[in-house]
Amino acid sequence: MLQLKHLDFRFENSLVKVVANRNQPETKLAGLAVGPFEEGNEYELYFWVAQKLGEQGIVHFREDQRFGATELYKVQWKERVQVAGQISELPEDFYPKLRRYLAETKKEATQLEKMQEHEKSKQLACDIVNSRLRKIVSLSSGPAQADQLTKRMAQEERLIYEQLTRLITDWRSRILTCTEEGTQI
Repeated sequence: MLQLKHLDFRFENSLVKVVANRNQPETKLAGLAVGPFEEGNEYELYFWVAQKLGEQGIVHFREDQRFGATELYKVQWKERVQVAGQISELPEDFYPKLRRYLAETKKEATQLEKMQEHEKSKQLACDIVNSRLRKIVSLSSGPAQADQLTKRMAQEERLIYEQLTRLITDWRSRILTCTEEGTQI
């Protein structure tokens, strides 16, 4: 879990592009000075700063920086059309964006339409995660995979793949060693 927290921290401190919604003088956030901003201009900010300024209506994420149901549908479709034993490449920072998107839709789920959107998004996310997890478990129990296959995995997935591979390799080694020597575990 510590490694996942590290990946999430890295995402929070990655740079994203935003557009100013209005003119705004320099602002201090947690000792960090940001701005001034001019309405309509584009800026590059740390994700956590952009999120805070977005909550205040000062900036909004550029269209290509947003994550939503459309991205989930695309990922699910790509995952479904993969040949058996293959794993598709995910968009950059897929899992941190997914977690934040689901949290946001849950928070907004006060109306029936928003509740349905949240439930549908959650179901799509579960389908994607379960499909990919099945593939990762299968790949980790087989022969060592080529770098090209593991490069398609998100960093979060590589963590579990490496841990499972070590666990399964160790288990096989113990079983086969004990069987050959005629000893008991």
